[in-house]
Amino acid sequence: MQVLVTGGSGLVGRALIRELTARGDTAVVVTRDAVKSAGAFPSGVDLVEADPTQAGPWLDRAVEADAVVNLAGESLADGIWTTRKKRRLRRSRLRPTSHLADVLRRRDRPAVLLSASATGYYGDGGDRALGEDAEPGDGYLAMLCYEWERQAVRADNERCRVVCLRFGVILAAEGGALPKLVALYRRGLGGPLGSGRQYFPWIHLRDAIRAIVFALDTPAIRGPLNVTTPNPLPQVEFARTLASALGTWARMPAPDWALRLALGPKAQVLLLSQRAVPNRLKALGFRWEFPELDRALADLVPRA
Repeated sequence: MQVLVTGGSGLVGRALIRELTARGDTAVVVTRDAVKSAGAFPSGVDLVEADPTQAGPWLDRAVEADAVVNLAGESLADGIWTTRKKRRLRRSRLRPTSHLADVLRRRDRPAVLLSASATGYYGDGGDRALGEDAEPGDGYLAMLCYEWERQAVRADNERCRVVCLRFGVILAAEGGALPKLVALYRRGLGGPLGSGRQYFPWIHLRDAIRAIVFALDTPAIRGPLNVTTPNPLPQVEFARTLASALGTWARMPAPDWALRLALGPKAQVLLLSQRAVPNRLKALGFRWEFPELDRALADLVPRA
């Protein structure tokens, strides 16, 4: 299978491309800087230099591919969410997705589009279990995810299967949120965020990659797909489990007001409760390697 990947230089993209090439697929990666990206991928990966927010010849490669995995999007974690930053976040997600939908829906042969989204789609769900059939929530993140998915599903027709990957927080040793949290906890600065009662949707990077490949290979998967652990925890339990894994204490709670003062609107990423549950993956027989947080952390972080 030839798979075109946008956003391939990110944490998930790099791991996905390693998995695809290891199983014999051909990976085509759209990147803004092919020279800089070359060392990040296994030999044989085809790099296409392009800005995916702009339509261009790179879309011809999407037409040629058997499947597209669209991971393009500026990081939510970097910088303060100013009005300008929010515009960039929106543009970096909606434009590549719109361009891909435009060309894939006109193809005359079968195609698959897996397009990234996030559990932010659900807004603040409190204690409710949020399966894929839950309604979108309120707020900036929910609206961003809703619009992102709307662009992707424009490609859905009898020839193109579209899946919207609603990722939880991806835990990995080599990047993302976990190494930053580990550094804080090792300095004695870790603890619950806000009330600690909000549910924290997470998934081990290995299981996230396996879920993407599962979605590629499973024709029955169409529409939204929660890419999360089957066992989400309240944030206070996440903090205690991480502290235990590191042999330290979760002593430094960060109150809501302090997070909002420090982070502005971005604080909602940490304070919204999203008890997202992967009902569709479970129903189709997917098996997690790391369903429980203690097991995931034992694999990802060394104990001091």
